[in-house]
Amino acid sequence: MIDATYDILAYAYPPLIVFAAALLVLVLPRLLGFAVGALSLASVVAISLLAPEGAHLTRTFLGFQDIHPFLIDDFTRMMGIALGFLGTFAVIYAYSSEASRKLAAIALAYVASALGAAFAGDWLVLVFMWEIMALTSTLLVWQYGGDAVRAGYRYALAHGIGGSLVLFAVIAQYAAVGSFTMVTEAGETVGFADGIPLLLAVLGIGVNVAFVGFHTWLPDTYPRPHFAASVFLAAFTTKTSAYVLYRAIPEGNLLLAYMGGAMAVYGVVFALLQHDMRALLSYHIQAQLGYMVAGIGIGSAIGVAGAMGHLFNNVLYKSLLFMAVGVVIYRTGENDLYKLGGLWREMPLTAIAFAIGALSITAVPGFSGFISKGMVLDAADPAYYGAGEYQALYWLLFIGAIGTFLSFIKLGYYVFLHGPSDYTVKDSRTGQTVAMFSVGGACVLLGLPAIGWPVFADLLPLVDGITVTELDTSLTPYSAGHLEDALILIVISVIGFKLIRKPLSKMDYSDPALIVNPTGYYLGRGTMLATTDLYAAVDNAVVSGVKRCYWAGNNPVLAVDETARRLPMVDVPERQHADGGRPSTIHLRAGIGTTVLLLTIILTVIIWLLV
Repeated sequence: MIDATYDILAYAYPPLIVFAAALLVLVLPRLLGFAVGALSLASVVAISLLAPEGAHLTRTFLGFQDIHPFLIDDFTRMMGIALGFLGTFAVIYAYSSEASRKLAAIALAYVASALGAAFAGDWLVLVFMWEIMALTSTLLVWQYGGDAVRAGYRYALAHGIGGSLVLFAVIAQYAAVGSFTMVTEAGETVGFADGIPLLLAVLGIGVNVAFVGFHTWLPDTYPRPHFAASVFLAAFTTKTSAYVLYRAIPEGNLLLAYMGGAMAVYGVVFALLQHDMRALLSYHIQAQLGYMVAGIGIGSAIGVAGAMGHLFNNVLYKSLLFMAVGVVIYRTGENDLYKLGGLWREMPLTAIAFAIGALSITAVPGFSGFISKGMVLDAADPAYYGAGEYQALYWLLFIGAIGTFLSFIKLGYYVFLHGPSDYTVKDSRTGQTVAMFSVGGACVLLGLPAIGWPVFADLLPLVDGITVTELDTSLTPYSAGHLEDALILIVISVIGFKLIRKPLSKMDYSDPALIVNPTGYYLGRGTMLATTDLYAAVDNAVVSGVKRCYWAGNNPVLAVDETARRLPMVDVPERQHADGGRPSTIHLRAGIGTTVLLLTIILTVIIWLLV
């Protein structure tokens, strides 16, 4: 009976289940449709936990043999649990936040594509799901209208470029190794071949992971759609991409590790300067991704395990923070944190949920972020598991941790604590409360030393064939040294916020990297105008040339005379026009499409003759 159940689960493809739910949401009554959506994602958690390990649903696709759309191993199992669990409560939150059925359907389609990328067993399937994920996430932004439309176009452009680079990387990978294999039968991650495949893959994935300089779409887009849509966006694209980055570079890379350190610092600096609550959280997505990228770049067992653990935790507490901020926006209609204050009296449940998320992301002992962020720091710290070349990286990550603490002290202070509230509002609705405290409960549970740490350690994927606890039998996040480091971090951050609070409130500096947006606009506009003007000039030249040839054919003697008159010291008598002096005309009418077609045919014939 158990074996039969396992066989059934091997055919229960999670993305297809969630996509079917997305279609049903559009036709079923609202409550029933959202319930189906939540249950579909809860089933993903069950499938991830119980499905047998290995590649399933192996098919031949586009002539390629042994394509694996559904892979179950320790990494994909962890991804399925994280995305399925969060997605379940994100749907409940969206329902209680009065999100439309259209929003829910697009969000579920987006989640299905992210799951498809997470469960992909080869690069060909991944690149298909990657493109669908870019499309559905863009639609999720666009459907809100208003400012979200233009931001959605910029978002689509960024992810179109990133997706194209990943596609080219997969093509180059196949040309180099003759296979789309991502994971061998023995369970080893293959990674991209050195050279062009790896370079293209890192650049393409780097767009989605928000490398410094590639990140502008993140704070530009996530604050603009419906606040329930931001909860979905915060969890799926970037976290799935961090996982894919590990698959691309399983052995790590020093430059990649330091990019992670740069992301951690860059993200917190500009988070501190934000007035918009969701923009602040968006920069912190980049900062927290920095810890994942750093762990992946270090490439050691503890580094990769810490990165994947931080990914899992970030799915939870980052979405929890977007939920809490979303409730504030829902009740007050205000996005600017400096225009709020004292809301803990009006919204105590939302304040508690925010506090859980903030304590988790800032790595306070007793909360989940303390464990996973500590593992990444340990992987970089030469005093623990790090090599000497990672000493500077450790300090970058530590500075990022201080900046994270300062950011969330700022956000919590101005939204919930500072002064009396100017708003008389209700607290979160029932579904919002259930969603926030369910996700928050997981953040607390996974941070508990006696219960959470063993569960969390078992949940993390095997790295180099061993578990986290087998790396070092004395490994514990709650050692005296780790607790001392956490205390130092808290003290520095609290004192630091006291010192910078007033000058910080007067600062309003925009991210210099956002120059990409107007630069891209004017570059695109200039390119378009240059192309059309060049086409007009070539068209005029060709038409003028053809007319002259036509006239010369009708008036050969006059044509010779005209040419002779241009020569020095030549006297040419006047002659009568053969056509009575009427201008020779020829009517040419061809659109751009017809012209391109004719040129293509001509060039094809020429190339064929030459070959």
